[in-house]
Amino acid sequence: MNKKERALFIETKLNELFPNPKAPLDHLNAFTFLIAVLLSAQTTDKRVNVVTKELFKLAKDPKSMFNLGEKKVYEHIKTCGLAPKKARAIIETSKILIDKHHGKVPKELDDLKELPGVGHKTASVVVSEFYGIPAFPIDTHIHRLAQRWGLSNGKSVKQTEKDLKNIFDEMSWRNLHLQIIFYGRAFCTARGCDGTVCFMCKSLYPNRKNKIKTSKA
Repeated sequence: MNKKERALFIETKLNELFPNPKAPLDHLNAFTFLIAVLLSAQTTDKRVNVVTKELFKLAKDPKSMFNLGEKKVYEHIKTCGLAPKKARAIIETSKILIDKHHGKVPKELDDLKELPGVGHKTASVVVSEFYGIPAFPIDTHIHRLAQRWGLSNGKSVKQTEKDLKNIFDEMSWRNLHLQIIFYGRAFCTARGCDGTVCFMCKSLYPNRKNKIKTSKA
């Protein structure tokens, strides 16, 4: 298969496996979704949903979150990775949203990336999932699978994002972002597959003999 044929095969199979994929992070509005995505760095989605269940009962907008204070936010999220840093970022982000954006979560990537704790990936997730703006956020699973599936060379996350955007139609970016993550978690894990084990890898490269060493995101 050439790259176009692989891309078509991948998209077809992922649509069969994960039709209408839903974001795994619980949220009530744009602000709580932003906070949930911020918390998900180096933390499982399951853990984020556990801690935000009570946190969002107390604070579901920037003003109530800011009034809650860093110490109380930390108490709710302390079981998440990098909790002290995230608690500080949540309070600082809430303050900026109040002061600069009238308490609203901006739709522009550049505005989102100015918020503490919000990088390009987090900003892309928010605009894609909540505002429906085409974006292709790249996480470790997508970066790994793009290499195993011959869609990108793994030079950098930025390059992987560029390559996938060039290969797939932008109308499919949102779903593919989630579908590739779900497939990577379930079937093509970092240790469970080496490019020769899972269904997708074997189907795309049936004659592959050597293990594929992937670069990390």
